[in-house]
Amino acid sequence: MDLTPIDIPSSKSLSNRYLILKFLFPNLKLKNLSSAKDTQILEKSLKKLSSDKTNDKINIGHAGTAMRFLTALLSLQSDKRFILDGSERMRQRPIKILVEALQQLGADITYLKNEGFPPLAISGTKLLKDHITIAQNVSSQYITALLLIAPALPNGLKIHLTGKQVSKPYIQMTIAILKDLGIKVIEKEQVIEVYKTKNITTKTINIEGDWSSASYFYGAAAVLKQKLIIQKFNKQSIQGDRWIMQYFQKLGIESQFIEENKLLLRPIPNFIYPKKLSFDLINTPDLAQTLATTCLALGIKCHLTGLQTLKIKETDRLQALKNEMEKFGATVQISHNELKITTPIISRTNITIDTYEDHRMAMSFAILKLLYPQICINNPGVVEKSFPDFWEKFQF
Repeated sequence: MDLTPIDIPSSKSLSNRYLILKFLFPNLKLKNLSSAKDTQILEKSLKKLSSDKTNDKINIGHAGTAMRFLTALLSLQSDKRFILDGSERMRQRPIKILVEALQQLGADITYLKNEGFPPLAISGTKLLKDHITIAQNVSSQYITALLLIAPALPNGLKIHLTGKQVSKPYIQMTIAILKDLGIKVIEKEQVIEVYKTKNITTKTINIEGDWSSASYFYGAAAVLKQKLIIQKFNKQSIQGDRWIMQYFQKLGIESQFIEENKLLLRPIPNFIYPKKLSFDLINTPDLAQTLATTCLALGIKCHLTGLQTLKIKETDRLQALKNEMEKFGATVQISHNELKITTPIISRTNITIDTYEDHRMAMSFAILKLLYPQICINNPGVVEKSFPDFWEKFQF
């Protein structure tokens, strides 16, 4: 058996955060940026901002993170005007909560088509106010976008959060990054305060592998019941999706760091598979598709909750999962925040999977294709959004 370590791409979430901070603090040096198309789009867009042009059109395609982060960053670019647009799907993804928060600070942002959605016209200005209130129950990226620009605001920023928090580890990741760079951040109950920071100490960041991308290899290890080694990970990772290690213990896979950045995935001897599993993914919604398809492949009933953010991703992931898993003959139920596989029986395999322009749909159903090679996955190239060479590496 080939146990050559599989090189997982660098974290897109970390890369995109650091790119915004590097724009604000140019002495920040980055190594091993993600090869994801989303990261490339953000990096290219940031280079545009460094030009002397006072008017610019920026199209970020499907890159949702870039849309949120740039909406905040462009608002700071005094005396410059921008049109920020994206794909047709991006024009359906809400951004009103972030825009209203920025407008509380004094940002000049208007909608060019439908209120609450891109495209946006942004006229950069000085954001002099230092406190805002924002809901935290829709998307963590709204809050992260504000946290990333906060050190550059004239008076820093105090964010008052309302509602139940979703995807909390992504906000904690951002805060950890800021603190690591020497930026003062204070958290107290429902308030996050970031202090103005003129300069940071010169620092080189070596970006680790992406735990979300690693999840598909956990799925492969589980359905094939074989050992795998993945690499580029830190034992003290600040990525929330590192919880995949705990989740997959319930699916028969244990994890062990065998070297500084190498992780051995190994089937648990004499493992007794459960008939039903429940996972609350309020903090790790990007793992929903991986867990759902793995449970289906193993014939395990599955109840996933905390999924309310999935409806505003690249596609409505809850509906997409239901559509595609039912093609196999499974019985699937969804609501606004949960998914249940009540009859995980695969009765058909000569089928075609639609991917809905969503990279995670393609990669999660690749787990099932390992068992049923006759499955056809439409538009496999959609994986370039986060994992361009996925299909080359996902061969066993």
